[in-house]
Amino acid sequence: MKKLSLMISIAICAAVLTSCGNNDRGSGMNHMYNVPLLGNPQSLDPQYADDPSSNTVIKNLYSGLMTIDQGGNVVCCNAEDYVVSEGGTVYTFHLRQDNCWFFDKNNDDVIDDEECFPVTADDYVYAIQRVIDPKMQSPYADEFSCIKGAQEVEDGLVSADYAEVYAADDHTFVVVLSKPDAEFLSLMASPAAYPCNREFFDSTKGRYGLDDRSVMSNGPFYVRQWFYDPYGSNNILYMRRNEKNWTDTYDIMPSYLSFTIERDEQDIRKLFKEGEIDCFTTMSSSPYNPRKYSITGMPAITLGLIFAPHDKYFSNENLRRAIAASVDREMLISGKDSDVQTAYGIIPPAVRLLGRSYRELSADKQFGSFDREKAQELFAQAKGELGVESVEGVKVLVSAETVDSRKLHSLSQSWQDIFGVYIGIDEVTPEEFAERIAEGDYSIALYPLKADRESGEAAIEAFSKTECLKYALPEEGLADGLTDCSTSSELVERYTAAEKKIIDKCGFVPLFYKNEYLIADRDNEDIYFDAFSGAVDYRLARNYS
Repeated sequence: MKKLSLMISIAICAAVLTSCGNNDRGSGMNHMYNVPLLGNPQSLDPQYADDPSSNTVIKNLYSGLMTIDQGGNVVCCNAEDYVVSEGGTVYTFHLRQDNCWFFDKNNDDVIDDEECFPVTADDYVYAIQRVIDPKMQSPYADEFSCIKGAQEVEDGLVSADYAEVYAADDHTFVVVLSKPDAEFLSLMASPAAYPCNREFFDSTKGRYGLDDRSVMSNGPFYVRQWFYDPYGSNNILYMRRNEKNWTDTYDIMPSYLSFTIERDEQDIRKLFKEGEIDCFTTMSSSPYNPRKYSITGMPAITLGLIFAPHDKYFSNENLRRAIAASVDREMLISGKDSDVQTAYGIIPPAVRLLGRSYRELSADKQFGSFDREKAQELFAQAKGELGVESVEGVKVLVSAETVDSRKLHSLSQSWQDIFGVYIGIDEVTPEEFAERIAEGDYSIALYPLKADRESGEAAIEAFSKTECLKYALPEEGLADGLTDCSTSSELVERYTAAEKKIIDKCGFVPLFYKNEYLIADRDNEDIYFDAFSGAVDYRLARNYS
């Protein structure tokens, strides 16, 4: 019945739009986007959810004080402006007064004035308090520990209102930091900093974000229907444009977002081939022709060699150093290849600072180079330390979805030539790769390092958060205090120093920066995606079909 009622409502809306002439083909506006979600969203609670499906819906459901524009610059969204104190520790945000909450109380799909009310500074206070409250178990708590008093809250020593975030009045939100933080504005653009209304949250009685009647919108769209049956098909999440927040300063192009919830990427690719959906995200652009499709790639993944920490050979640091010195990155990629590029560093080019790629600000070739003689010297030293005359052959575990394994054959041949040891390639399915990494069933693997947000700090933090990477850290707490500075130039220096420390230990040997992709029909423009969170932003999307 829910499916039938949705189809009827869509048909009525389509008829109304056609008869009224609202579908403006010339401007690309008012299109109903049919788009996929890979898996059912875990939750639509922005202070808690962290899976790509949830992130996509949240991105289109809410809006925050700040946002990151397509050039990588942090700009005002629901903040009219902001002021930073001279010491860089007090941020005062002045809220726009035209941003409203909407909840369709009578469920009639009409935005009535009595169903809307202003977003206030207290909504941002409550959101931050929820993130740092240990009872909440938010995955974003550590990121907000820069706020004065937040660490004490996270440690369970005091209540959440101890942290220095407060509303000076309904339209003025103030945050006090314990130290200057060069990434704080970017943090305030993240979904975890989106507002949360205390009264509405309490009214959901523990179901906030878990169904279509337990969320409300202050962003470009609102959830009209969310239906998911884990044992059935035709699972959907349907959103409509939030006209109340559609203003001259906040133009929303599509009129509807109709999400189909699919179990795997093969089903999504099939729907795209049949013309049932407008776009999708993927790790591989094959076999889509850029002359026929719009293909946007973002180099957000760093592929690097990792070593099993208890392996009888590769637990030896000098053997890992020998492998690192033997990598001639110039021969890894032959001809034109848009999917991957050679990597010397850890932080991928998709991370931006000041509107520029971080890799433009910190050239990665400073981190090391091919040295055949050094590699052989280190290899001999490692054999002596291990008490062996030779090293047994092994295979590098590679996931088929990350890179064409043929790109590694030249490296395999080089190892045979330099060390006289066979190191082959073991290409497996993504599922088997994940299982074997979790079980420690490998000697060497090509691991896809991906930060959970667009930040150099997040890329470094991934080493302490990911079990198979922890051994590669040269010291505990390497990411702690990285952003405790007031200038971007100092931030670049700190990130670079952290990268160098990790690379020098040779527990992670970077080989490639790899793209993630958004693939769309050619008649679509201005669909943006965040390759780190997996969120697809449809606010400005235009369709000219």
